[in-house]
Amino acid sequence: MDSYKFFDGIYVYFVTFTTIDWLPVFINPEPIKIITDSLQFCITNKHLKVHAYVIMPNHIHLVVSDAKFDNARLQKTLIDFRKYTGHDLANYIDNSLPESLSMVIHNKKLNDRSRQVWQLGWHAEGLATEKFFNQKVNYIHENPVRKGYVQLPEHWVNSSASCWVNGEEGEIPVALDIDDNE
Repeated sequence: MDSYKFFDGIYVYFVTFTTIDWLPVFINPEPIKIITDSLQFCITNKHLKVHAYVIMPNHIHLVVSDAKFDNARLQKTLIDFRKYTGHDLANYIDNSLPESLSMVIHNKKLNDRSRQVWQLGWHAEGLATEKFFNQKVNYIHENPVRKGYVQLPEHWVNSSASCWVNGEEGEIPVALDIDDNE
């Protein structure tokens, strides 16, 4: 079961989803497209607002909220996102990656499914202040720099950094204003 905490009065969250055994799944365009398409669907159809994101080879960081500050709906949206992407990513791993990686997602003793892509549980942290919000946005954008993949955050394609730094629109629509109820 996923573990997370949403609190009354806090409506913007920093979340991290990590692949099982830190598998480097997000190294090809296909699995990244599964993530971006699913986030776009959640934005369009489930009232998700993505304020910042980065897709790393084995995990994803997001700063998210619900468009109407409905934490129950946000919780359901994130659970649905994990279920849907987990299923599609498992199919991708089984059909496109080496058998040794496929074996990892089948190697778990699960009651409710035969494959597992995402680690159980996920880190959710309420961002109650503007300072904490900005700290997490910067942390997300600096992640590829800290790992040595790029020299500047805006050079990492699978990130919202270029939107924040240069105003460029990327694969995922980014909501820079938290208070804007669309």
